[in-house]
Amino acid sequence: MIISASRRTDLPAFYTPWFIQRIEEGFCRWQNPFNPKQTKFVSLRPEDVTAFVFWSKNPKPLLPYLPLLDRYGYRYYFQYTLNSYPLFEPLLPELSERLAVFRKLSQQLGAERVVWRYDPIIISSATPFQHHLSTFDQLASSLEGAAGRVVISFFDYYPKLKLRFAALEQTSGIKLQDPFSTPQQLREFCQNLAEIAVKYGMEIFSCCEDLPEECGIQPGACIDGALLAAMGVDAMLPKDKGQRENCLCRISTDLGAYNTCRHNCLYCYANGSPKAVERRISCHDPADPYFCRIK
Repeated sequence: MIISASRRTDLPAFYTPWFIQRIEEGFCRWQNPFNPKQTKFVSLRPEDVTAFVFWSKNPKPLLPYLPLLDRYGYRYYFQYTLNSYPLFEPLLPELSERLAVFRKLSQQLGAERVVWRYDPIIISSATPFQHHLSTFDQLASSLEGAAGRVVISFFDYYPKLKLRFAALEQTSGIKLQDPFSTPQQLREFCQNLAEIAVKYGMEIFSCCEDLPEECGIQPGACIDGALLAAMGVDAMLPKDKGQRENCLCRISTDLGAYNTCRHNCLYCYANGSPKAVERRISCHDPADPYFCRIK
């Protein structure tokens, strides 16, 4: 069983105490976010966990506990989202701090176990294609040697996000642009991203995107059987049918819950509103086997 921690929230950034308590006790309890009456027991004993895949924009709180995971014999790697989006990610630590954490994590684990996620790519009047090429080059340069692969994806305009970006346009005049509406420009942009990645010694993959083959960006999987196999993990698991159509991830169990990430990034699909987040995190108890019990 692969444990995802977590697509729904930044578990390493905000809920490390709960996670370590669950590791020490060897289990947690899962609750269906859409049907709270549906629950199940999840063993977290080392012999029952194939691997952990951590998702985070700031895994710093978890770093002191990685030796503990190693002593117990867990296998794991990180999906580390690293952008430069002051407008869209106003509550994150300074970029310099997040870069330093990335490099420290890579030193501890090796570059192959820290995947850089440059996503979502938001094309807008404030962040056009050229902005991203410049930012991507700067970040890739800073991560040279610390990241062996980078994963990119484009912003998905979920219905729940329309009000947020409509409000942003009203207050700042920033307008979103659909990158797929200009295929030639998109193709050239992706080719340039691929060239930058190669320049800094990185493989580049896409997440849930249908990009032209000539872009030089191969489709990738975030919960990646091949990457796990390279780590010596036998992860011959089926594709996760609960994800989007183009998703290539292996099946996993997610420990997190929606409306619990305090980063409150403008583009986040997992949060409804800041008020919804406050209501939901008030249900979190670090000593409770449930991550965030819905009653």
